[in-house]
Amino acid sequence: MSLAKKLVAELLGTFWLVLGGCGSAVLAANFGGDGNPLGIGLLGVALAFGLTVLTGAYAFGHISGAHFNPAVSFGLWAGGRFPARELIPYVIAQVVGGIAAGFILLQIAKGTSGFAIDPGAAGAFASNGYGALSPGGYSVAAAFLAEVVLTAFFLVVIMGATHKRAPAGFAPIAIGLALTLIHLISIPITNTSVNPARSTGVALFAGSGALGQLWLFWLAPILGGLIGGMAYGWLGRDER
Repeated sequence: MSLAKKLVAELLGTFWLVLGGCGSAVLAANFGGDGNPLGIGLLGVALAFGLTVLTGAYAFGHISGAHFNPAVSFGLWAGGRFPARELIPYVIAQVVGGIAAGFILLQIAKGTSGFAIDPGAAGAFASNGYGALSPGGYSVAAAFLAEVVLTAFFLVVIMGATHKRAPAGFAPIAIGLALTLIHLISIPITNTSVNPARSTGVALFAGSGALGQLWLFWLAPILGGLIGGMAYGWLGRDER
């Protein structure tokens, strides 16, 4: 595939991930108010993120590899699975896709008179945060550690599921379920990033609080991606 087609696939896949995952949090998590059985809650949001990756990987994986995440691209590069020359173009395409999805989601959310974004509230517009902006009030250290460790294991699952000796055709299922599990663990901690493009795509519209903490949701996932990529690059390497 040409680089141009790969970048379009990454943009569209990241758009789908942010629209589907963050859209479920903004529009459906608390639909109808507290206690309403129509609201999908934490479990539903976690599943939505997993489903976007699963479906996006089947749609675009054969074109671009279905990274949809700068941390994944960095991790695959560190693990010897991705060329350095395509790293920055992929990241740019992913961020553009995330921002486009955040913009579209905002236009949809504004379609109801009760919608408002409180920039001082935890998880405002599905944004990520720590301290006062953490859904569970977790510290910056706890948030950083969670994002690093969970992103590292996400890369291990991705690289293991796409290894040449892994069962063919099932990688998107394993990867989607891994992302669902990650959200089940960490929504209370950071509202779950493990993806700088996802964080940026909504932080730009969530206000100064989310933007001020965005640095962590670039640094920690990319560091985790590098750790996971290097670890599996060694673990999965054939012995000679």
